[in-house]
Amino acid sequence: MTRRVLIAGNWKMNGSLAKNALLLSELCNGMHDFAGCEVAVCVPFPYLAQVQSALQTSSIAWGAQDVSGYAVGAYTGEVSAAMLKDFSCGFGLVGHSERRVYHAESDAVVAQKTLRLLEVGITPIVCVGETLDERNAGMTETVVARQLSAVLSVIEKSALSNIVVAYEPVWAIGTGVTATPAMAQQVHAFLRGQLALVNVESAQKVRILYGGSMKPDNAAALLQMEDIDGGLIGGASLKSGEFLSIVAAGR
Repeated sequence: MTRRVLIAGNWKMNGSLAKNALLLSELCNGMHDFAGCEVAVCVPFPYLAQVQSALQTSSIAWGAQDVSGYAVGAYTGEVSAAMLKDFSCGFGLVGHSERRVYHAESDAVVAQKTLRLLEVGITPIVCVGETLDERNAGMTETVVARQLSAVLSVIEKSALSNIVVAYEPVWAIGTGVTATPAMAQQVHAFLRGQLALVNVESAQKVRILYGGSMKPDNAAALLQMEDIDGGLIGGASLKSGEFLSIVAAGR
């Protein structure tokens, strides 16, 4: 089954009003020839209004990098899924390794955040991935299966096709080290098999992104793999030329 490639940029904690305006302008101007690839940028909360304004007439979607696991209430500093919906977010990252490590987010918390996004019609990009120690110990499949199953256990089977999964080997994030296409494909195929345990038909529709240092020089090789349906792009998403080159590889 052919799935439309999704290239999603994750700006992380970067940006300013001036820098964002220039980057978004360059992306919009460079997107005309890439109609066959879906593109999105996931940005810090304060910039959602700016991004919504800049992209609303473009083909580029936008989203948030996190969401509260609570729907509403006395949770100072939290941002709810309904608030993200007010800014027409199409996507929301959940379970990024930096959230899991630096903010001690558990699999259960990631699952609740996934639910909150689904409830308001925002597509969750569910991140899973192993550390270098876990890979060296032969635990890659055990770790990603545990992380994914926490989400699959709380969502309705009918909602399975409404999520995106991103495999981001922690050892390859921001390090310049990348899994070979064959290594990435092996894990992606395993993840699709886990999805198929819930619903075979829906599992074929779910896009599984690779999120470990995808760059212009390796994007094409990674995207040629059968079960790699796009990329979750970190540092390269802050440079219009690099990001558009990755998008071009996904056409």
